[in-house]
Amino acid sequence: MTTTSPVYLDNAATTKLDPAVLEAMLPLMTEQFGNPSSIHSHGRQVRTAIEKARKTVASLLNTSPAEIFFTSGGTEADNTAIRSSIDTFGLTHAITSPLEHHAVLHTLQHLAQAGTIRLSMVDIDEQGHIDLNHLEKLLREHRIAGGPSARSLVSLMHGNNEIANLLPIERVGELCRAYDAIFHSDTVQTMGHFRHDLQTLPVDFIVGAGHKFHGPKGVGFLYVNADTKIHPFIYGGAQERNMRGGTENVYGIVGLAKALEIAYAEMDQHKQHITSLKRRMIERLREGLPGVSFNGDSANIDSSLYTVLNVSLPASELNDMLLFNLDIARISASGGSACSSGSNVGSHVLAALPGIDASRGYVRFSFGKYNTTAEIDYAVDTLVGLYQKELTL
Repeated sequence: MTTTSPVYLDNAATTKLDPAVLEAMLPLMTEQFGNPSSIHSHGRQVRTAIEKARKTVASLLNTSPAEIFFTSGGTEADNTAIRSSIDTFGLTHAITSPLEHHAVLHTLQHLAQAGTIRLSMVDIDEQGHIDLNHLEKLLREHRIAGGPSARSLVSLMHGNNEIANLLPIERVGELCRAYDAIFHSDTVQTMGHFRHDLQTLPVDFIVGAGHKFHGPKGVGFLYVNADTKIHPFIYGGAQERNMRGGTENVYGIVGLAKALEIAYAEMDQHKQHITSLKRRMIERLREGLPGVSFNGDSANIDSSLYTVLNVSLPASELNDMLLFNLDIARISASGGSACSSGSNVGSHVLAALPGIDASRGYVRFSFGKYNTTAEIDYAVDTLVGLYQKELTL
């Protein structure tokens, strides 16, 4: 098929704003413009909108509004959880994996380089699965070395944004509870796509970013378990119950809550639709492109982040220009090689997978509720066409 419209298959990077979300935000951009910290009627009106949004998010996650704090996005939320828990509890040891988002990985590496913490990397297998036995070993060794009061911070993402692996988050949480560790999970990719019940989930911190589930950019939230009280990360005001200084992004907060409300209401039908698109792409790529494979759990329909597919392509000179050629065909996707070359810094996730073949090409397609079967077919036809020409030369 051909298309006259651009095909957007990079939903793990950001999503299109839902028109209903924009409609909810507009009054806060125009008529309801007061500062929510002001005590007059204009300010009180806006403060009410923020607290209503907080209650919406808390209700969807089955927790208390007092445990939800709005931030500028997932990166700030991750930094707050990591830095503030280390500062508040005097933690000297953290555990993470080489597959984490840079919001987590770079933050912990910086703290380790500064001598604030000792950083341990949990082992992963060739598919990118966390070795739970090794995680327990790291937790146990720190407890033995430091005594009964020694606590670790564990930071492991729920859904990997590149290879679609899902963390067994309940099992990790139970391990952390057994060793009195603080558990932070970056849930940016699963928020709005999976349900989180914070009354039963054994976790201290999770995070969300509005633009990952058809909300606005520049706004997110941090869940802080009521039993895990931390110092602020950003000082300068009494906003967010003295937990985050700075005038609130009011229309962003209202938009985030509306987007999450829509995501929960329509989650089952969106999951069915998106999963069907992913399954179609997998089947058609396998039929049309000999040697194609998929990284991590991304091709495992039943046990992966259903919005992400990481495709491994045969070794070819085309690989260096793969994303450029897709862009020329008006297909937006993302990717990265398993090694650095020229301006391509490579994917730290792929580079960390044992046995990854750096000669192959890699592209991540990520799907959303607005994608269509016709778009999937066009993307597959384009990709197969590029490599078939190469293979027949």
